[in-house]
Amino acid sequence: MISTEDLRFFSIVADSVSLAAAARSLDVSSPAVTQRLRLLEEKIGVRLVDRSTRHLTLTTEGELLAQRGRRLVEEVDDLAEILASRRGAVTGHLRIAAPFGFGRRFVAPAAALFRSRYPETSVGLDLFDNPVSGKAEAWDIIVHVGELIDSAMQMRVLARNDRILCASPGYLERRGVPEGPRDLRHHECAALRENSQDATYWRFHHAELGTESVRIHPVMSSNDGAVVRSWALDGRAIVIRSEWDVAEDIKAGRLVQLLPGWSPPSADVVVLLGSKHGRTARTTHFLQILQEILSPTPWREPSTSEAEAKL
Repeated sequence: MISTEDLRFFSIVADSVSLAAAARSLDVSSPAVTQRLRLLEEKIGVRLVDRSTRHLTLTTEGELLAQRGRRLVEEVDDLAEILASRRGAVTGHLRIAAPFGFGRRFVAPAAALFRSRYPETSVGLDLFDNPVSGKAEAWDIIVHVGELIDSAMQMRVLARNDRILCASPGYLERRGVPEGPRDLRHHECAALRENSQDATYWRFHHAELGTESVRIHPVMSSNDGAVVRSWALDGRAIVIRSEWDVAEDIKAGRLVQLLPGWSPPSADVVVLLGSKHGRTARTTHFLQILQEILSPTPWREPSTSEAEAKL
């Protein structure tokens, strides 16, 4: 007979792009996942995963088990949560997906605080360059920074966040200061490849002059925002980075905001929730903690010297 733990295990396998990825999610070795999957197939008597392809592909029976099994596990979890709520407890496993940089700086501390407040829970935090590109049903909460092309999930804005065009004082001394978006074609720029967007097509809006776009020819590019920021700090290039990432650098003078009046598209911090997951106590309490950490917005708080000057 299939147990709920079997169904939980296979649900994680079904939501993964490979058995190796499933092993990372389960925090076990790849051979352990392969062995447990083989035992599950022997128990059921049918093949669940097609091993002839490089990526994980479910058989028809595997798709059926994943779909129906996920529903059964959710019903069991719902029942357990209802019973736990009767005694005022927050329980269960919270699954969070977030971007690399923002996830490390803000989501990880929120997850640790959540776990310390609610010891009957467990937390899984996975970081990606583009968390919304995966299977949405694999997570209770997806934290996203930037424009959202399309999603059937509920969206809630957590914090306002601008994108900022900036460079180091050293770069500006060496190459000069651009006066308008078109001048960027003649400057050394570094591009961040993220969210499947065109990283070389930079858009700006001016309250009086309207919208202007420019196609840059980056001298460097990366899919890691921390790398792009480091290039800017080293005086290598002009970059566009999120306000949350460079606000302190600009306040400290390590970076200079360019083209005053011209604004790239904003990149607000949002959370995406499934219709069911948005109702769980653990999701609600984690969002409260994340909101605590982001209120007031950390990157928009006055610096210590500014605060002292107001006293």
